[in-house]
Amino acid sequence: MLERAAFFGVAANLVLYLNSKNFNWAGEQASRAALVFLGASYLLAPVGGWLADVYLGRHRAVALSLLLYLAASALLPATAVPDGRRSFCGEVPPSQLTPACPSPGCQLASPSPYCAPTLYAGLLLLALAASSVRSNLTSFGADQVMDLGRDATRRFFNWFYWSINLGAVLSLLVVAFIQQNISFLLGYSIPVGCVGLAFFTFLFTTPIFITKPPTGSQISSMLKLAFRNCCPRLGQRHSDRDPQGAHLLPDQRFPQPGASSQEDIANFQVLVKILPVMVTLVPYWMVYFQMQSTYVLQGLHLHIPNIFPANPANSSMALKAQGSYTIPEAWLLLANVVVVLILVPLKDHLIDPLLLRCKLLPSALQKMALGMFFGFTSVIVAGVLEMERLHYIHRNETVSQKIGEDLYYAAPLPIWWQIPQYLLIGISEIFASIPGLEFAYSEAPRSMQGAMMGIFFCLSGVGSLLGSSLVALLSLPGGWLHCPEDFGNINNCRMDLYFFLLAGIQAVTALLFIWIAGRYERAGQGPASQSSPSRDRG
Repeated sequence: MLERAAFFGVAANLVLYLNSKNFNWAGEQASRAALVFLGASYLLAPVGGWLADVYLGRHRAVALSLLLYLAASALLPATAVPDGRRSFCGEVPPSQLTPACPSPGCQLASPSPYCAPTLYAGLLLLALAASSVRSNLTSFGADQVMDLGRDATRRFFNWFYWSINLGAVLSLLVVAFIQQNISFLLGYSIPVGCVGLAFFTFLFTTPIFITKPPTGSQISSMLKLAFRNCCPRLGQRHSDRDPQGAHLLPDQRFPQPGASSQEDIANFQVLVKILPVMVTLVPYWMVYFQMQSTYVLQGLHLHIPNIFPANPANSSMALKAQGSYTIPEAWLLLANVVVVLILVPLKDHLIDPLLLRCKLLPSALQKMALGMFFGFTSVIVAGVLEMERLHYIHRNETVSQKIGEDLYYAAPLPIWWQIPQYLLIGISEIFASIPGLEFAYSEAPRSMQGAMMGIFFCLSGVGSLLGSSLVALLSLPGGWLHCPEDFGNINNCRMDLYFFLLAGIQAVTALLFIWIAGRYERAGQGPASQSSPSRDRG
């Protein structure tokens, strides 16, 4: 809970922080950085999992990752003050005078973002620490209840996911409000405190944990086998140089060369069958991570009401008056999180048992397909709202509002119009993300469950990075998201077309997912058939 509170405290207002006067990043540049951070925090998950399997063990990997987390998260409050920015980033480059456009339709280049190398390096280190905690803490928690049976493990995943979202609620209610209305220095210092408390709590409770030593990586063994099959000559030379049995894992005290090779082949066959199912879920993650990037950018250009407005008659111009605070745009994420907090207990205690008694309980793959449908509807709703917002902009019906230290020209539509798209993403998360975790854990051979969880998180990060790449591509001159003449705002961009493009990609891949999942289920795959590693031969 504490780690997720810190993570959401960093991610929720990252676009606003980079788009502020401290750094003056353009809207698409800030959104791209947020998507890179979110994607890397998932994409790097196999790295922490592999280190834990081979060298560190899960307990030590979590402890060291929290320590790195603590150091990297301290960069953001350090750069929130002028002296810290000068120390880490140098002086702000002077604004260069450029000639006026010779024609009305000419394009101006976006300025280079200030402090980009330092911030990207800090965010990537933070993403590495967060991904390592995520991949290892999940498996480490499952180890604590593994002896209690399969039902205890399933329920652990439900409530582990629930505690993650509880941390997100606490972060969004308190940290996001402080960042937007008081200061980023205090707002980014709270996540540092959360990580520090999580680190010391984890160390303090070490004596009660069930810890296991590193047992080696099945993935490493499979990669060696694939290398020998692809390059038999090089593989033969390597094996000639190695002593007898050196190709075995160092932790295998009772190696069985023949059985180990057969197990590697069988596990590789299982991986080949599971991966297409998981890969076709990647476009869903492209849609899912919009709620922490482009959805935030869209919300900054909708009318955000005041809390305790000082001058209700002229509230749009008095958003930062004495005693007046704006509602944090990041609070819209609460619609997503609250849906998860309500539906997980309801699903665990009422809906699933009822469907099970009626023999109508859908499989994990069927739930994932339903989740993709809700993700599709969310991005469609966002595109329709963006079209309506642009109608007001084109009619020059805007209100100016000050968010933090920056002025935005927003459409008079209330920000509450974004709630449906956040609710739909929350519902999709219940049906796609939690069953996806269950599928990755239950369908993998026992020797590869940790690695498969890492691959699941890694592919979700691929989705975020693909979304970032698409934003970067469409931000090139002539693209839908290229609007440097509207610096700091997105009122001359066509983000609605971006949303509809995402919806089209999601629709096509959802049909592909249904076809692949149908073939997988007809082939007789399932948790019950997982009695041996070689269950998939033929």
